[in-house]
Amino acid sequence: MPNDNLEMLKLLARRYIWWKPADEAVREPRRVIAQVMNLGDWDDASAMRQRLGDAALRDALTHAEAGQFNARSWTWWHYRLGLARTGEVPPLPVRHFE
Repeated sequence: MPNDNLEMLKLLARRYIWWKPADEAVREPRRVIAQVMNLGDWDDASAMRQRLGDAALRDALTHAEAGQFNARSWTWWHYRLGLARTGEVPPLPVRHFE
C-alpha cells in the first residue's frame, strides 16, 4: 500500500478504531475501511473512496465479518459500489457457533 494511503488510513483509524493504536489498526486495512464505511461521516468516506478506489471498498465489503456493518450501511454500500441490484442485497454476515 502506498505510504500516503497508509497515512490516510492511520488518520481514519484514530477516529474510527479508537480502542487500538493507529499503527496496530492499519495492520488490518480491511477493518479500518469497513469501520469508516459503516460509521464514517460523508467527508471521510468520500475521501477514503477517492484515495483508495472502489476496488478496495468492494474488497472490504465482500470480506466483511459479522458485526462490522449495520443493515443500512451494508445495503447502501452494496448499491453504491454496484454489488447488488435493488432488492438483491445479500444478507449481512453472521457468526456461526459450533
